[in-house]
Amino acid sequence: MAETERFSEDLADFVRRVAELKASRAVPSGDLRPMLDAALFELDHVAERLWPGLERLGSEGPAAGERAAREEQRLLRTVFQRFPLPVALVDGETVVRRMNPAATDLTGVRGGYATGRPLAGFLTPSDRSAFRSQAAAVARGEGDRSLTVRLQHRPRLPVRATLTGLRPGSEPRTVVLVVLQPPAAGDPPQLPGARDAVPRGVRGRAPDLAEATRHAELLELSDAVTVALLTAPPGDRAGVLARVAEVLHGRFADWVIVDEGAAGPRRRTVLGPEGAADPEGAAGSAGAGPVADVLAQDPADCPLVLETARCAAPTLQVRPDPPDSFGRDASGAPVLVRANVTSLLCVPLAPHANGPGGPVLGVLSLFRTGARLAFSMAEARAVDVMARHIALAMRRPG
Repeated sequence: MAETERFSEDLADFVRRVAELKASRAVPSGDLRPMLDAALFELDHVAERLWPGLERLGSEGPAAGERAAREEQRLLRTVFQRFPLPVALVDGETVVRRMNPAATDLTGVRGGYATGRPLAGFLTPSDRSAFRSQAAAVARGEGDRSLTVRLQHRPRLPVRATLTGLRPGSEPRTVVLVVLQPPAAGDPPQLPGARDAVPRGVRGRAPDLAEATRHAELLELSDAVTVALLTAPPGDRAGVLARVAEVLHGRFADWVIVDEGAAGPRRRTVLGPEGAADPEGAAGSAGAGPVADVLAQDPADCPLVLETARCAAPTLQVRPDPPDSFGRDASGAPVLVRANVTSLLCVPLAPHANGPGGPVLGVLSLFRTGARLAFSMAEARAVDVMARHIALAMRRPG
């Protein structure tokens, strides 16, 4: 930088002296030898100093600028990664470009998984549309925005999202920087039953004992389902499905929905969380309530049920999207939104997996809602095995 400034000063002085030599031609004629000597001196100055200096700056300047730019980018990347607040870089559609470790701890989503997925999908369904609208406005250059949202896996914790537009030099469009600010660790809970606001990464990793406990719970669940199948009357398909639904309900899933048949499925059983049934409390009655509405729903209007029966393959979704993938109730509301579903399992009831053995006999759908831990791959595998056993029990002759 100092050499560039010196060269600029020398060049400015040279231009000024040349202007003086031009002006000297207007004086009355006389001895021009001093002016000629001065012009020759300036030409020597250009050839010996200014021109070599210009070549040196032309060869070294861009390389130095590129090195400085790389150092600047490295510094900004380090600041972004180590920033103590959760920060994400998204586009106008809220698709995540980058997410720092603090944001992954708060959202419970790994950075590699979040990249390329909409950040709005990690929020509760009621906050997604507002967040998308504000992000689109910021990307259009309509100013910074701020709103309160709730994460899908921690719906009782209000998080302040601040959105500001950025225009990096290499980006053709404006990107949106999202800063997520949960309540401070010492703040009182905002809602009854709210968990502490410290991100999971700050609280520390869960001990291995928790994983062993979940494995033991899966074994106990599998044993309970086996007992229910072995004690069900042979040839009573409805009895088999009802017994299995009662075992799975509550201890494993908040919602248990059983549809029988594949080409023309019929809804047999719907068990929902406490308080979601009709006023009489009977899950299978025709009274008003979320459970009664789901029971009255035609399974043929549920894309996930039809797709699971057609492909004979289980479906596991965390933060399911689109919200109407399980159809809508009689009021037109998406079932997944009304039930506040955070993860789901749709498993075909087929005697054999990936092979012959008869058609799909039905579909078992399991929902978890609110802040409950999402279904894991291990749980999905265990339910897939149980589904095959259920199908075999349904085929037992009476």
